[in-house]
Amino acid sequence: MSRKKGKADIVKIAVGVMLLNGLEPDFSLEAEHQLESIDGPGKENGSEILDLTSLLWCSIDNDDSRDLDQLTACEVQEDSSIIIYVAIADVDTLVKKGSPIDKHAWINTTSVYTSAKVFPMLPLRLSTDLTSLNANENRLAIVTIMKIGADGELITSTVERAWVRNKAKLAYDSVAAWLEGNGELPPAARAVPGMDQQLRHQDQVAQKLRLRRHAKGSLEFETFQPRAVFEGDRVVDIKEQEKNRARQLIEEFMISTNTCTANFLAEKGVASIRRVVKSPERWRRIVNVASEYGYALPGAPDGKALESFLALRFKEDPLRFPDLSLTIIKLMGSGEYVVEFPGQEPIGHFGLAERDYTHSTAPNRRYPDLITLRMTKAFLTNSPPPYGIDELEYLAVHCTRQEDAARKVERRVRKSEAALLMQSMIGHHFDAIVSGHSEKGSWVRIFTPPVEGRLVRNVGKIKVGQKIKVKLVLADVDRGFIDFERV
Repeated sequence: MSRKKGKADIVKIAVGVMLLNGLEPDFSLEAEHQLESIDGPGKENGSEILDLTSLLWCSIDNDDSRDLDQLTACEVQEDSSIIIYVAIADVDTLVKKGSPIDKHAWINTTSVYTSAKVFPMLPLRLSTDLTSLNANENRLAIVTIMKIGADGELITSTVERAWVRNKAKLAYDSVAAWLEGNGELPPAARAVPGMDQQLRHQDQVAQKLRLRRHAKGSLEFETFQPRAVFEGDRVVDIKEQEKNRARQLIEEFMISTNTCTANFLAEKGVASIRRVVKSPERWRRIVNVASEYGYALPGAPDGKALESFLALRFKEDPLRFPDLSLTIIKLMGSGEYVVEFPGQEPIGHFGLAERDYTHSTAPNRRYPDLITLRMTKAFLTNSPPPYGIDELEYLAVHCTRQEDAARKVERRVRKSEAALLMQSMIGHHFDAIVSGHSEKGSWVRIFTPPVEGRLVRNVGKIKVGQKIKVKLVLADVDRGFIDFERV
């Protein structure tokens, strides 16, 4: 009788797929030795470093997140504008360029997230402690300061170095429940006088930013990305991450921070790595997809028109919207990193309707953000740029490639995690929706649990979006295969 598979098997699969895709699952001995030599959080002095520890800073992240990259705070002004502060952990204070830990981060360029195990870009002692913006700890940060008008318009912005102190570690779901009137103010926020008003003001600003962004043509997608829930060694459930007001709050502030950081570097004459999504070359095929729903898009790429189409489809058919989202995302093409120079016409981010956009808000988890932090910090400290143009251009290509590899690993492991849960359900019947066709066959998505698999027998004539009944016939954990047949 074969041994029943569990979490350890999923981790082993993840390690194998990482190595196959050029990613390092473990830190080198040199990196481990460097880690042992670090005796506390970063401490740097400089007349340019502000003391912003008195602000009502808070972090909002997943319930289980311990690598806290950003904090937010705000101040209401007499003219009804609001100053939004976004603090980003100054990881560079402990992870210097070229050090053994930095070399590991340089190789992977990102943390790899699976439900069974997180493979961090930086050692956990750093990313979840010494370089994390943890509650009730003073930390060095790069702070973007944005003045937002009553209508949600960005009036001014700047970037500074500062000391910050997280007053409340909060989680998305509980904050969202309170904002939406479905729950109590979380205890960590309740313990800080004035934090409730902080969160209300931040939410109001975020919703205004969101409206302005969509009015410009920023696209709203909803993709199918279920996450396995482990209890001990077993997968007990698979859940989809739901959007809510707290996630929107952080999303809007991070988009604004990334845009303001890109503009700051450009205004100061500093070359930077940008995150771009080019204007879709396959726009004609996107037009054809829209026409299948009776919607006419213009002949030339138009973000506003595409956003209107997506919003209408979500309103009319939320059940099938994730499959449409995935189709449009594939036709748009994936994002990539490029180097842009001051005065150069920016490529822009078509999906976000932004001309200037970088990645700067997650230096514990993404290497491009650490590069941007170092370039920003060098300017603020009147130091030479840490990266030359040739090095930046190489890193832009390398980071794009490694992020793609990390996504492949995460997708592959999600399939094995789903197969682990489904192993005990062979022969069960499910309601499903046809989610796509490819050269390898037809694919269906079942609803409970939210799992996708291939349709292998009794296919018949089906079209994307059609509801059908299916029976589970295969759940192969090692290969990540889940097969259904039509009932």
